[in-house]
Amino acid sequence: MKSVVITGAGSGIGRACAFRLAADGYRVTVNDLRADAGEAVAAEIRAKGGTAIAAAGDVSSEADVKTIVGASRAAFGDPTHLVNNAGIVQQALFVDLTPADFDRMFAVHVRGVFLMTKAVLPAMLASKSGVVVNMASQLGQIGGVELTHYSAAKSAIIGLTKSLAREVSGLGVRVNAVAPGPINTPLVRALSEDWRKTKAAELPLGRFGEPEEVAAAVAFLCSDEASLFVGQTIGPNSGDVML
Repeated sequence: MKSVVITGAGSGIGRACAFRLAADGYRVTVNDLRADAGEAVAAEIRAKGGTAIAAAGDVSSEADVKTIVGASRAAFGDPTHLVNNAGIVQQALFVDLTPADFDRMFAVHVRGVFLMTKAVLPAMLASKSGVVVNMASQLGQIGGVELTHYSAAKSAIIGLTKSLAREVSGLGVRVNAVAPGPINTPLVRALSEDWRKTKAAELPLGRFGEPEEVAAAVAFLCSDEASLFVGQTIGPNSGDVML
């Protein structure tokens, strides 16, 4: 049976991924920093006939990561899939950023991906099977005004994805990334109206995406149909980045 841990799944893209993968037959561990948000998603999945538990915790904390993965393992056995989605955003000019701002951004995004993947990878390698999907951003490819530290962290995730894929793809574990453009989520709605209007005007598609559209890309990368995808960064981004 397939089991997946999804971080930051209490809202937005992570929530949509949890519902989509549960519908696809995965046993889902819903992680969120907010215990009530994670449990609400897990309860809704169960109400719809799916299988899910909630596991609260901060992905930048080694102790919390151990608890999250331990809860998933106790309920469903070793995770076969991991979706590293947890993230934060902060809009500020570079000159106004503090070292604490920068460190927290990298702690959640990059350290979180590192710790979560370290926690599940040994079992995947032992079974010669597994999938890791990391949530990057198109801003990690092109940069973003007033989002320097966010863009830098997302770029680091893309580099981590490529490097890890080169290490483990021959051992049975596929690692890829998704780099969404602006999506209608609480995270993006926290940005200023001026930023959102300017970005929308830049998009060839002319609109922001929906969480379910990103979840479809994640579900594909998790599936056997994506067997040739290794170290890739796919972009449901409304045309903001064209590769």
